[in-house]
Amino acid sequence: MICERDDFSLTGPLHLTSIDWANEHHRRSVAASLVQGIYVSERDRQLQREGPELALSPLWSEFFGFRLIRKLVDDADHSIFGGIYEYNKPHSQTAKSLELSPRFVIAFRGTVNKADSISRDIELDIHVIRNGLHTTTRFEIAIQAVRNMVASLGDGSSVWLAGHSLGASMALLTGKIIARTGVFLECFAFNPPFLSPPIEKIKDKRIKHGIRIAGSVITAGLALAKKATQQVSQNHRALPAPQDSFAALSDWFPRLYVNPGDHLCSEYIGYFDHREKMEEIGVGFVERLATQNSLGGLLVDIVSGGKNTEGPVHLIPSSVLTVNLSSSRCFKEAHGIHQWWREDKRFETKVYQYK
Repeated sequence: MICERDDFSLTGPLHLTSIDWANEHHRRSVAASLVQGIYVSERDRQLQREGPELALSPLWSEFFGFRLIRKLVDDADHSIFGGIYEYNKPHSQTAKSLELSPRFVIAFRGTVNKADSISRDIELDIHVIRNGLHTTTRFEIAIQAVRNMVASLGDGSSVWLAGHSLGASMALLTGKIIARTGVFLECFAFNPPFLSPPIEKIKDKRIKHGIRIAGSVITAGLALAKKATQQVSQNHRALPAPQDSFAALSDWFPRLYVNPGDHLCSEYIGYFDHREKMEEIGVGFVERLATQNSLGGLLVDIVSGGKNTEGPVHLIPSSVLTVNLSSSRCFKEAHGIHQWWREDKRFETKVYQYK
């Protein structure tokens, strides 16, 4: 039996018969569809839907003129966790629109609840929680694919990253690492996990703001203590002070897509909004330190003895944040990838830049 969500003809954005790459809705819809194509590729593999008559994944990319030229396969369970798409640019599009189009899109799926992949995916989810995604072999495969693509093109202006849930963490982390080299890839992160208590769920704005201020003060205090300890250690060993890698990423603007009804990603709304509020009341210096750290990340760092050099994936200095303002019936719908190409949803977008 064919699952309806896998069938492009039933649930895909069929209204996008012509792509305007200057249109945010079109860009978001195509990127989300390509990520869905990776989900369906893995389910095609597990359900042995092979060949043009059975495989459902090709239409999720071919409808928009993309072709999956390489599947990224996990070395542990042999599941398809990502893929590289190449865009066959049609002659019918205007030159201005084509200038904004990607040449390649590297997409990553999230967790697939199937027997052949669920245990490995949950293992990766745990690595995200422990700030250890960068230590996994799946991530090594992903970052090498991105590095090779950027190197072969000479720059990253025509390379997009896209991912959903766990895959959004993969896209953000690969984008972060590439951005440190001065190459800022366009990144579409759908429902990216933000590891924090769901403070955004609190209805009373005063209580919510008070909790965030207290959290910022505690986090900034612990970060200062950690920094002082590192400086003492460096002085003893005559080592140079580390560069501010967080500020170095301030000119990279990944596109984050979150739903307030999804507690796994909704805290991004408060993360950026609170930073602006702290600036308004004159204590932005506290938040500038707190926004680079998380209580969980600091605790993990203490437990690991300071060996975790990468830090939490979800801490981003700047972003283009899009929030789905339409109500969701349940968590599954709020966390799903399908919402991001729906025409009947109401979205609000705001740009945040780290100062």
